[in-house]
Amino acid sequence: MGFDNWDEVRTAYQVARLGTVSGAADVLGVHHATVIRHIDALEKRLGARLFQRHARGYTATEAGRDLLLVAQTTEEQFAQLASRIKGNGETVAGELVVTSLPGFSPLVTPVLTSFQERHPAVIVRYLTDMRLFRLEYGEAHVAIRAGSTPEEPDNVVQPLARMRHALYASRAYAAAHGLPSGPEEFPHHRFVGADVPRAPHHRWLRDEVAPDRITFRGTEAAALEDAVREGAGLGFLPVMQAAGTDLIEILPPRPEWEAPIWIVTHVDLHRTMKVQNFLAHLKEAARSWTDI
Repeated sequence: MGFDNWDEVRTAYQVARLGTVSGAADVLGVHHATVIRHIDALEKRLGARLFQRHARGYTATEAGRDLLLVAQTTEEQFAQLASRIKGNGETVAGELVVTSLPGFSPLVTPVLTSFQERHPAVIVRYLTDMRLFRLEYGEAHVAIRAGSTPEEPDNVVQPLARMRHALYASRAYAAAHGLPSGPEEFPHHRFVGADVPRAPHHRWLRDEVAPDRITFRGTEAAALEDAVREGAGLGFLPVMQAAGTDLIEILPPRPEWEAPIWIVTHVDLHRTMKVQNFLAHLKEAARSWTDI
């Protein structure tokens, strides 16, 4: 079947992207009743449920996700076509959605800002969250991830940089407990570690330090780093976040503690003008990341 009303598809795309009727209504500049009418009409025409309705909003079903991936790609292509037709030389415009872990913000935000200075018609949405955003469902154009190689099908994965980690103590900890002269004194010290040690430096800590000495544990890197700064124990921080602070380095960075950083894009959007321009800008910026 063909689609007689692309407005309905665009509405569904915005509801899936934002998760709420009110959010989609704001972006589209229509009343929320119009959004609901478009969704109901599209589901009736397709003979399939595109969304699960729940108290927190709308979540796309499998059928909805399939439709919406096509809708996003089509919207990107229309945006590029409009730029070319205008003939004003502005080929990078509209929304750019980038996702990363919250701790990457000091690296990524300057890159987004300088990209926007080059391309003022771009609207940036920077999604910082622990959860993995699904590029195949149109949740973001570009994901910046750390750790093991992303393996989702239909994604283009490129190495960006490597993040170094070292073991640190705060001056408050040193004043209260002293500092170890070497690993042989670790049994006399307190440590900050991950509840579920996935990163290589946290796995090393689990293997080298007795469980009862890891006295402060958490689930998110930012909280663990705050605990080290507050003197809860010895713990790991990225070198870039410890630089310029008064933290005391206990063990210097080791290659086996490094976390690879990846750029991930979906194959359907990878070749678009906007994504290609941003990837080139990001890689150029990463060449100057000497202290991460």
